[in-house]
Amino acid sequence: MRVCVAQLRPEPGDLAKNTEKHLALIKQAVVHRADVVYFPELSLTGYQPRLSSALVSDAEHWCLNELQELSDAHGLQIGVGMPLVVDAGVQIGMVWFLPHEPPRTYAKQWLHASELAYFTAGDHQLLLDSHGGTLAPAICYESLQADHANAAAEMGARFYLASVAESASNLPRAMQHYSSVARRHSMHVLLADAVGPSGDFISTGRSAAWNTEGELLAQMGTDSEGVLILDTAQGIASVHEVATS
Repeated sequence: MRVCVAQLRPEPGDLAKNTEKHLALIKQAVVHRADVVYFPELSLTGYQPRLSSALVSDAEHWCLNELQELSDAHGLQIGVGMPLVVDAGVQIGMVWFLPHEPPRTYAKQWLHASELAYFTAGDHQLLLDSHGGTLAPAICYESLQADHANAAAEMGARFYLASVAESASNLPRAMQHYSSVARRHSMHVLLADAVGPSGDFISTGRSAAWNTEGELLAQMGTDSEGVLILDTAQGIASVHEVATS
């Protein structure tokens, strides 16, 4: 199986520009014959907690048809980050587009203290079936909590897909944690991080992939946009930077 991490620089609140970036990176994933491609936390709007409530209704209707069409045409599972509106408020969500199936949603279950004023937590784990094994999305703060990965592994996940907006100061600890998760649970772990402004900090990129022994296979740069492809059949990962507008 080929799992693709997409790293991009979201323009805060600019849904049109961010849609262009998503489509370009998805098409790049198709070129590399990916089976799955997913994006960083709140990738469609950028990680901007103060803006999310204003953007949520627009985000729900933006580019979703095009993403479903790409999923159907290429047999590709696509995960994008976006705010989701529910009765209790706004969630930090992901929408997953599956070939010839209705989209599925996942919402961050464990919120950081700084997010509590803007978001409400999700209440269940999403698992996605793939011919290469079960996929478990995890969104930023919760992906750094051992209990979240433990629960995903107990549910049968073979791939742990961390979708984050992470700062340079937090990245070293995160890298050690993801390696440990991979080794402890014999799971492939992938990290999708954005680059550029994210709320009141700067996301540092460095998206990465670890094998089931916890070995780092490949990592992107701190300022690049592009894709990282994990090829489980060959046990390798590769980085492909792309020109995006």
